[in-house]
Amino acid sequence: MSVLDWSVLTLTLVVIVVYGIYKSRGAHNIQGYLLGNQSLPWYHVCLSVMATQASAITFLSAPGLAYSSGMSFVQFYFGLPLAMIVLCITFVPIFHRLKVYTAYEYLEQRFDLKTRALTAFLFLVQRGLSTGITIYAPSIILSTILNINTTYTTLFMGGLVVFYTVYGGTKAVSYTQMLQMSIIFCGLFAAGVMVVYLLPADIGFSKAISIAGKMGRTNAIDFKLDLNNQYTVWTGLIGGFFLQLSYFGTDQSQVGRYLSGASVSESRLGLLMNGLVKIPMQFLILLIGVLVFTFYQYNRPPIFFNSFELNKLEKSSYAPELNRIKADYKQAFDDKQAEVKKMNAALDADNKQLIDEQRIALQAADEKEKSIRKEVTDLMLKNDEHANIKDNNYIFLSFVTEYLPKGLIGLLIAIIFLASMGSTASALNSLASTTVIDIYKRLIRKDASDHEYLQVSRLATVFWGLICIVMALYASKIGNLLEAVNILGSYVYGTILGIFLVAFYVKQVNGRAVFIAALITEAIVVVMGRTELVAYLWLNVIGCLLVVIISLIIQQVVGFKDLSPKKA
Repeated sequence: MSVLDWSVLTLTLVVIVVYGIYKSRGAHNIQGYLLGNQSLPWYHVCLSVMATQASAITFLSAPGLAYSSGMSFVQFYFGLPLAMIVLCITFVPIFHRLKVYTAYEYLEQRFDLKTRALTAFLFLVQRGLSTGITIYAPSIILSTILNINTTYTTLFMGGLVVFYTVYGGTKAVSYTQMLQMSIIFCGLFAAGVMVVYLLPADIGFSKAISIAGKMGRTNAIDFKLDLNNQYTVWTGLIGGFFLQLSYFGTDQSQVGRYLSGASVSESRLGLLMNGLVKIPMQFLILLIGVLVFTFYQYNRPPIFFNSFELNKLEKSSYAPELNRIKADYKQAFDDKQAEVKKMNAALDADNKQLIDEQRIALQAADEKEKSIRKEVTDLMLKNDEHANIKDNNYIFLSFVTEYLPKGLIGLLIAIIFLASMGSTASALNSLASTTVIDIYKRLIRKDASDHEYLQVSRLATVFWGLICIVMALYASKIGNLLEAVNILGSYVYGTILGIFLVAFYVKQVNGRAVFIAALITEAIVVVMGRTELVAYLWLNVIGCLLVVIISLIIQQVVGFKDLSPKKA
């Protein structure tokens, strides 16, 4: 990067951290540290909720996902608006009325301590692992720019976020996220405009989309009912609804964001606006990936987008074989260029027969390029069996650093950093609050001073920061980061949501029945997930329904007496 890019990047990060620490300087007690004194307006809540969900993974992996397989991932969010409506009617007023710090406090009031502890434990495991992945995402950027191992950049990024989260708590997170999302929206719009601007003069926006569509990259909607298809309208509306309902309704990283709202109305409005804005935002991010795909039909893409891994291969004894593969790759791209020009002519002439013929030719050319890239990854594994052969997360980053003008490169990389910092800070804050409120305060020190709980909250933030950094060091082996986070969440979100639905609506079921049902369900979901019996989004539906059904059966058959301390 140029000096200007480094200046923009550094200035943006410094301003964000200083601003967050300044605005949160009044957090002197646990209520201010974990809930921001419940003083934030709806637009803070909305942007904070969005920033928590939209991590660096979103801006790195989503364009790469659209580049590789099209826009079908947008269907993942179709259930979000429905989930926001249900949350606003049920979860939000209950949590506000009970004046809880975490979502899991309610479960002890409704059931018992062990059910609360189990649910908190499931959250801590899932969110701790997922946060490690979100820390790893921006580390990819630094390692690519500086051409160093991601281990060093992971340690730097993790340390930076832990610092200002420990200092400022929820207010630091929320105020920085509001500024972050404002910058992110501007940067994304600029990136989309620049991709279209860099296309050949005779290729406008509509033709760019048409070419990508002919090569199978604009497949946004799929109505087929296929349980093994990850992204369809039905997996999004049904599976996505259950996942989003559990994520926003029971995951403390999100509950903590809207519990900081000044009132029930502010929290509700913030959530509803998030439901309205998120799908268009995600569509835009995926669309940018599709446009980048079209751009690379006219400009030869790297044979492998992870330059760090490619450089290792270039310096190895396999370099001569790599050079041969590169020559084949160049020839394959030149051949495809001829087919792309024919497609342009067919589109201009609006000749459907020629368009269909060229669609087949282009898809064949695309497959040939993929087979050549496969030769490169096979060679990488020969050279180093631990090589990271998945470069999906590097596609958008490679385009940004190679083709965008100076200054804008620094801004877009800052955006990815900001997204990671926002979501990671929210997660660390929620992990700390759950650890202190649901574990330390309830099981270890029930009557400590407020000052002690504040200090333990800071220590818990440091502890979970270290855990997440360790997880991040192992995140390079898991493929597309965006999918990995959602798959990991699907293993536990259905079970947690089922517990809450029983708590809210199935009053005849008591704590022991739902506790056993949750254990049985989690075992079933893990087995189904590991064996890939169904697409991962369906695990959320299955987990939720199993908890409800099994708990009802256990309650009726065994007839446990209600030993819960009290009813909510």
